[in-house]
Amino acid sequence: QVQLMESGGGLVQAGGSLRLSCAASGSILSIKAMDWYRQPPGKQRELVATITAGGSTIYTDSVKGRFTISRDNAKNTVYLQMNSLKPEDTAVYYCRVVDFASTYWGQGTQVTVSS
Repeated sequence: QVQLMESGGGLVQAGGSLRLSCAASGSILSIKAMDWYRQPPGKQRELVATITAGGSTIYTDSVKGRFTISRDNAKNTVYLQMNSLKPEDTAVYYCRVVDFASTYWGQGTQVTVSS
């Protein structure tokens, strides 16, 4: 069984920064990709950023230049550095890990950006 433990969410003023972490543990096979999604209040979940096993990254347009996704393969951990935060970044942020067996989701961490 695989567990994802997220941390780093909280309340921050607009323009501030937060760093999210997601550590995967358990019976993980070779990881193919690690992602961050978010779900704003009353809206659908959306992909924020992806990092592949090879280190390639993809970002949704609204966070390009402000967010950076990275990973520590030795620790099976993915990070999301969020800078210049805006009120519209307020959401529950979820990490997702895809290995060769399945897809796993974290429990979510709340990020609230005040104006």
